Order: sequence, then structure tokens, then C-alpha cells
Amino acid sequence: MATSTIFISSAQRELPEERRALKAFVEGDALLRRFFTVFLFEDLPAADVRADEVYLDHVDRSALYVGLFGAEYGLEDSEGVSPTEREFDRAARQGKPRLIFVKGADDSARHPKVAALIRKAGEQLIRRRFGGVSELTAALYASLVEYLERTGRLRTKPFDAVACPDAVLADLSTEKLDLFLSRAQSQRGYPLGPGTPVEAALTHLNLLDVGQPSRAAVLLFGHQPQRFLLTSEVKCMHFHGVEVRKPIPSYQIYKGTVFELVDQAVDFVMSKINRAVGTRAIAVQAPVDYELPREAVTEAIVNAVAHRDYASNASVQVMLFADRLEVWNPGELPPSLTLDGLRRPHASIPRNPLIAEPMFLARYAEKAGSGILEMIARCREAGLPAPEFRQSEGQFIQTLGRPSRVATTEVTTEVTTEVEVAPEVRLVRVLAGEMTRQQLMQALGLRNDEHFRKAYLQAGLDANLIEMTIPDRPRSSKQKYRLTAKGAKSVAKTT
Repeated sequence: MATSTIFISSAQRELPEERRALKAFVEGDALLRRFFTVFLFEDLPAADVRADEVYLDHVDRSALYVGLFGAEYGLEDSEGVSPTEREFDRAARQGKPRLIFVKGADDSARHPKVAALIRKAGEQLIRRRFGGVSELTAALYASLVEYLERTGRLRTKPFDAVACPDAVLADLSTEKLDLFLSRAQSQRGYPLGPGTPVEAALTHLNLLDVGQPSRAAVLLFGHQPQRFLLTSEVKCMHFHGVEVRKPIPSYQIYKGTVFELVDQAVDFVMSKINRAVGTRAIAVQAPVDYELPREAVTEAIVNAVAHRDYASNASVQVMLFADRLEVWNPGELPPSLTLDGLRRPHASIPRNPLIAEPMFLARYAEKAGSGILEMIARCREAGLPAPEFRQSEGQFIQTLGRPSRVATTEVTTEVTTEVEVAPEVRLVRVLAGEMTRQQLMQALGLRNDEHFRKAYLQAGLDANLIEMTIPDRPRSSKQKYRLTAKGAKSVAKTT
């Protein structure tokens, strides 16, 4: 098998230990040495040839460029450009994969041209920072394995496709699977419907690994997914200020399937942000406008749950501050996507393809890579700044800015600020006349039937705020719901 050359570039007098360590690591690793050799400029014999021409020639002949950026810029040519920057630009023009590693977190002591080079690299691809050699070699190893998998030279199954240790078919909920199949059939025309045998349905969705439920199957339809994948939860926090400070006014840890996690987290955010409730003069159902578009909030949370690194010990975190919403998830963008590239039309590259597909079928997500663009559009339509995206210490962070506290409203609206609204109260606010479960879920912007039944419908019935139109046949296909006298009084107080 032919090996590919890795060109390691840095200022010539800087980071000699790191360069040597990388070469020794790659050549000493049983896996990496099967695929790679390493070129270092100090290994070249003396020759009567210009050094810059030799180095650029080796960039041309290499398969990957690895840039180590420290504090020094290096010797500048007549145009004020260092060999390191020339090599980076050469690799960029040729479209070579480039892996950039920046030493240290403090940029204040760097040469200004190094800082500019780091910024230029960051506009094109992901940069990783390191402190010592061990961090550098670990980061390089992960990047090279990812490269081998992406190019098909190393074939491994995605994390979500592998059998979930100790899980059996009985650990999956037939009810949850049937609810999904019903939704997928109505939303996307999926060929299988409720009642399909579990094994047949999972086979059709590619969720079995040698007859055993995959991790994706457990995360999608498990009775208790967190029993097998402990960190597959969402932590939601609400802070009254603009920074993380204890005690946390509201802190919830949500568990369940990926569908339930999304609905619960979206509910958490929407129940705590400002909303304007209009009068019923325009329509029977009082209109409610939230300061953050529900679609944008949902997209951010779906992104975090669907594309997180489930092998990580960290959990998804949703943090609502006075001035912004932050959604953190373990994992980084794939090498072919950049932070800047997210703002342009781009391909959908799911980290967990077997989780992403059912979320698409249930209309929680889209395949075309348009979700981020839709989030940006929704925020701009609402007069908000475009969402921000960043990488930090292995976490991908989405930030949606909240509007200023100073707000004007029509005389026909009342503004409610940062008061948690119980699900049953939100339910009665959208209930107009007699409505089916599907109509109520649509009015609330909910998609998970089980979450709606437990958190909204049953709570409204238990509180005597709503009642069934056919109480003696609770499972009737013609069943609808209406306000009780108590529920009508509750609505009157807020409209």
C-alpha cells in the first residue's frame, strides 16, 4: 500500500521538539505508519538549491499539510512573507487538506503576522490549539483517523451504527416506534406505518447490527436511552444575568429519546422568554409572538442533539441568558465545513447519519444543509442579529441574540417577561373551540406525541382546564378537546 506524505510546516527555528515528536509518533504508530510518511525540512541534505523552492516542491508532492503556528513568524522574503505562510498558501491553492495546530491560548505575545496567519487559516478551516506535545499528538491522531475514514482508506462504522452493548429488542418501545412511523408516513410519505413488526421496521431504517439494536435505535426509540448512553441528555439552565453564576435560577436535566429531548428543551426555552399575546379581535385564537422565533430555537437544539459526539462524556447544554441563548454540544465541525461556510449553502454532513435520517423523516430536520440558513433567515425576519457559531475546547456553540430589554408593543398586546409558563397554561391559550390532538400540537409547535400527551394534555385534564368531547371513549379517533369553565377563566386573565 502506497503511503501519503504529510508536510509539517512551522517557523524554522521554532517548535523543533513538536515537529520531531509528530514524525516519531506517526512513524511509531502501528496504524498511522501504514498510511503516512512525514516530511521535515531539517531532514533535507545540503544542496545548491534555493530552500524556498525545495519546500514548495515538497508541498506539491505531499498529500496533507500540517501547520504548527507558534509565536514567531520566521524569516521574511523580499515581499515580507515567511516560508510558513508561502507553504500554507500553496497548499490552499491546490486544495490540499490542511490541519492547523496553534500552540497556546494567549495570542497577545505572537508576532502580528502570525496572528494574521492564524486568522486567515481560521476563515478557511478548523484550527486546534495545544499546550504540550501530548495534546498535539492526540489531536493529530484524531485528525488523521478522521481523514482516513473520510477518504475511505480506513473503513469503520459510525458510532451510531454499532450495536448498543447489552441492549436487546425488548429495550425499545413499540409505542414510540409506532408514533414515529405514523408521523414519518404522514410527513414524508414513508412506506412503513404503525403496526410494522419492530425487527422489520428497524431493518428498513438500518438500525440493526447483526440482529442487535444499534446505538441509534436506542437513542431514537429506547424505553430508557440514558440507561445505555449516560450522557445522551440535555441540561437546560436559565440565568437572569449575562454570565454563568450560581445559584442557577432554573436548572433542568432532560432525558428520553432524541425526539423527547428536543421537545423538552424547546419547551424550556419558549416558556422563559418574552412573549406578546395579542387580542382575539383578529382571530378566535389569540396570537402569541415570541421574542425568539420558535423555528430558530428548534433548529439550534435539533442541531445539537442530532450532530453531537455521543462518544463524549459531555452533554448538550442549553443556556438562556438575559441577552442571548447559547446551545452547546460536544463535537466539532467536519473538516470540509468551516464556521464561515455554515452561512453559505452547504452540503449536509451528519455526524450521526442513522439518527439524522429518522429525524428527517419525522420532520425534525432537513437533509439539504439548509437548517442553519433557515435559522439565520428567521432571526433576521424577527429583527434580530444573525446567529453566531464558534468552536471551543471540543464544543460547537450556537448563539442566538435576544432583543434589547427596551421594547415597544401595540396597545392590543401585553408583554410577559421571563415568567415560566406551565405547559397546561400554554395549552389553554391556544385552544379555540374544539380541537383535535393534532391541531393542538400544531398550534403549540410540538412534534413529539408522547411529550405532548404527558406534559400538556394529561396536565390540562388533571387541572380541569380542558375536557374531552367524548369522555366515555378517550381513544376515539374523533376525540377533541375544549376548555372547561375553569380553563376559560384562566384564558380570560391573559388575553
